[in-house]
Amino acid sequence: MDLIRKIAAERQNVEQALRYLGEARARELRSPVELAAMATFLHNIYNGIENILNQILKAKGVRVARSEIWHKDVLEAAVHHGLISETLADRLYEYLTFRHFFIHGYGFMLDDAQLRPLADDIGGIWEQFVGAIERCDADHA
Repeated sequence: MDLIRKIAAERQNVEQALRYLGEARARELRSPVELAAMATFLHNIYNGIENILNQILKAKGVRVARSEIWHKDVLEAAVHHGLISETLADRLYEYLTFRHFFIHGYGFMLDDAQLRPLADDIGGIWEQFVGAIERCDADHA
């Protein structure tokens, strides 16, 4: 599968996760089950963004070595190679930090007050991200 198709597939998956996240956010009462759903969708969205960055970096011949901090290295490489701005990387770093908590924590430890800002902001961050990778494609067309 070529890069354009891989990115399109990831974008569709992220957009589906965004729709489900919106449904979970719309619920007035958020039990641990709804919070776990929101956290899962936030995790899915960040993973999709990271997958897109990895695919573009790989296509550019950039290899990010697997280390204990390779997820952070992906963001840094994306900035270094002009895929995203440092400002966007800083915003994405919040989701990387959340991803670490999500992977290593327990769902019943999730807090609506912590999740709400992440869930509220991810749609705009996704739009910024899509704009950045589309500009990158246009610059290299």
